[in-house]
Amino acid sequence: MPLRAHLRELRRRLFLALIGIALGAVVGWFAYHPVFEALIRPLQRVAAARHQIVAINFSGLVASFDMQVQVALFLGVLVSSPWWIGQLWAFVTPGLTRRERRYAVLFLAVGVPLFLAGAALAWWALPNAVTFLTAFTPAGATNLIDAQTYMAFVMRLILAFGLAFLLPVVMVALNLAGVVRARTWVGAWRWAVVAIFVFAAVVTPTPDAFSMLGIALPMTGLYVAAVWICLVHDRREDRRRVAAGLPRLDGTMPDDGPGAPGTGAAAT
Repeated sequence: MPLRAHLRELRRRLFLALIGIALGAVVGWFAYHPVFEALIRPLQRVAAARHQIVAINFSGLVASFDMQVQVALFLGVLVSSPWWIGQLWAFVTPGLTRRERRYAVLFLAVGVPLFLAGAALAWWALPNAVTFLTAFTPAGATNLIDAQTYMAFVMRLILAFGLAFLLPVVMVALNLAGVVRARTWVGAWRWAVVAIFVFAAVVTPTPDAFSMLGIALPMTGLYVAAVWICLVHDRREDRRRVAAGLPRLDGTMPDDGPGAPGTGAAAT
């Protein structure tokens, strides 16, 4: 498929994904009030425990309306995650073989729960983050948090967790599409582990190591699992290509080696 056709297909898939998010946002609009109450519950608990005023502040005339729109769009992304993740796969799968396309359904079934699991983990970490960040409020002071600022913080936290847990699925997709080989992921494991722990330290602004490890260890395990799947795929693909008399994925032929005719010392 030429580049222009790829771009047209990408534009179409993005448009369909946005349509799904918009429909999910309609559902989110009607679910706004119970979700908003759940979002501000950590602030209410902090206020009750410290006997301070810690609350959401709507600073403008249309601020409450903007807040409802943001929550609706946020819920739309979560509710429609099976749809827009499916559009991502639909864009990738045309470059796969028929056998590899069968794996797409399986990985789609895995990708959606992983995204939602990451979002759920962020929701678990949210009260700790709120407790820690509001602890810097001096005694006797009032902490009125701008509603849109608070909502942006929550959305970034939850979406960052969800997309981070979706990363292994993207790794396997790129491998199946022939874009990235497994040995690339293997060679980058040190940097990946460092990046995972830095990410966990940033998104969990709590002083205890337990919260950070509770996020970093599952992400590291998912990275290792994705690398293992990519290794199995590359080995199977190499065997298939060798049996068909084709070069391996790295371009070498089955008889390439130190003693092969026409190579290395045998050629001199």
